[in-house]
Amino acid sequence: MARLFKAMIVLLTLGLIAPPAMAIDPLYQREMERLAEIMGSLYFLQPLCKAGTTDWRAQMSDLISLDEPDEDRRQRLAGAFNGGYTAYARFHRACTPAAHEALTRLLTEAERTARDIHTRFAE
Repeated sequence: MARLFKAMIVLLTLGLIAPPAMAIDPLYQREMERLAEIMGSLYFLQPLCKAGTTDWRAQMSDLISLDEPDEDRRQRLAGAFNGGYTAYARFHRACTPAAHEALTRLLTEAERTARDIHTRFAE
């Protein structure tokens, strides 16, 4: 095993085999994942509190389509969306004052985050 490892190091050093290509995330990836998480939370909370008619799942799908991420990034964005949904589904069963406050704050944060991404990174 050690001989195989040494041989691979030599081949890599000589440039005879290429290391696996690693995709590089865009600079806005962290903000996009946060936005996806917020949108998942809103997807759960908004119908619970009957506050608006935005289909956050459709909005997330459109956002992913427009961004055209590779499969790894697409999975991370979908995972962040699902994580946001699950986080609020664990604790809220009715539109309590806390749920309504969370909804209000998340809407504000979503708007700010989307605007920041657009301002800083739109071409």
